[in-house]
Amino acid sequence: MAVWSTVSISALEYSRFDADFYHPTYLSELESWRRLDERIGVARLGRIIAAPVRTGRTPKSRAIKSDEETIRFIKTDTVRAGSVDFNNSTLLPMRVVGERDIIPGGAVVMTIIGATPEIVGRTAIVRSNDPACVTNQNVAVINTKGSFDPFFLTAYFQTKWGRDQVWRHSRRTEQVNLNCREVERVLVPNPELATQVAIGSLVRNSFVDTNHSIKLYERAQQLLEAELGLDKLTIQKPVGCAGRFSTVGWSETVSANRVDAQCFSPDALFYENWLHEHAQCDCLGVLLQEMTKGRQQDDVADGSTDYCSIKHITGRELLQVSKCISQPDSQLAGADDLLLAITGATIGKIGIVKRYKRLAFSGDLLCMTTGNSIDPHYLLLALDHKIGQVQFIRRITGSTNGHLALRDVARVLVPRLNSVTEARIAELVRNSLSKQQESEQLLEQAKAHVESLIEGAIQA
Repeated sequence: MAVWSTVSISALEYSRFDADFYHPTYLSELESWRRLDERIGVARLGRIIAAPVRTGRTPKSRAIKSDEETIRFIKTDTVRAGSVDFNNSTLLPMRVVGERDIIPGGAVVMTIIGATPEIVGRTAIVRSNDPACVTNQNVAVINTKGSFDPFFLTAYFQTKWGRDQVWRHSRRTEQVNLNCREVERVLVPNPELATQVAIGSLVRNSFVDTNHSIKLYERAQQLLEAELGLDKLTIQKPVGCAGRFSTVGWSETVSANRVDAQCFSPDALFYENWLHEHAQCDCLGVLLQEMTKGRQQDDVADGSTDYCSIKHITGRELLQVSKCISQPDSQLAGADDLLLAITGATIGKIGIVKRYKRLAFSGDLLCMTTGNSIDPHYLLLALDHKIGQVQFIRRITGSTNGHLALRDVARVLVPRLNSVTEARIAELVRNSLSKQQESEQLLEQAKAHVESLIEGAIQA
């Protein structure tokens, strides 16, 4: 069914003639914004910022030399709901970065270029205690005045009202995009500062829980490393020329049925030898009750079954999955099953099912159900750690599109500790995941408060 708007020439804004800008949904919201302005106040983003909105840049030279100082480089894929995923951000050498490029603490960052509207408008805040970072031309940097709480602004942009404003001002060309001046035209609710701070505090507390979650997971990693003596790796790992090639015997290539450099990289051999010498290990296949590859299915909005693919593995969990119409013989993952990426650019990416009772999974994922001999939370940490990841990378086959065969996954070595230590590590991982959920709930509360504030003022 066709949808259109009738707009007089005098009502045209910013020399915009495109239909998306005057979509009936956005035009009907304008009256709500007028009522909101009368009751709590509304401002263009450009009126509440301390400096013009800017983007970052991508330096031509990005190669990092040995022992060179680096800085985090955040891009579209690392800007998440509320926070930046620094763990998956890349690095740039400091020599190619100017002082003005560095994002100050308290700045809000927003994705402004993407293939679909859903990518555009993702907003996070860079806190003063976050790693120093810069960004590229696809991300806008917003510095608010002292009279406006940036944490409140972050919560607002997670709401439907905030997203609609960003999407309205975006332009649908080859990609969905905004420029910095268009970002400054976005409407923002402007209640008194005390109200902003009260809502912003929920976002701050969300970060407290996120930090606690990170620390719990780091403690689990440190406990594993201490048990295996992995803290000694920095001084024992081969360096220089010895770290770039391996010398192996013919019997080793026959055993592996591989002769490529990737399979016998110094890193891979070093970690494998370390595990053999310093730990009791079991092959992964022995520890699993079941190991099942998924099936590719179509996302269906009104589907009957939860469905996930690699993109839904976030923070070692399955989050915001889609829906599908599952076939009777489709394999389903259950609570505490592990899902491992076995195809594509992110082979080895792993997450645990915590928020869904049953869900279907795509053909690029492998579902692993643990037996009674190992806790899935301990196994999650062991496989997510470099000692697990380097083994997955070692066993990738295929040139154009990498792949992990089930028999190769089953050969991965898993270090075994005493039952008390494994239980302690599993508990730390379990608590880390729980704290992350609490953090997300606080962010949802902040979003709900913003929406309630807006809708309550409109309806008053």
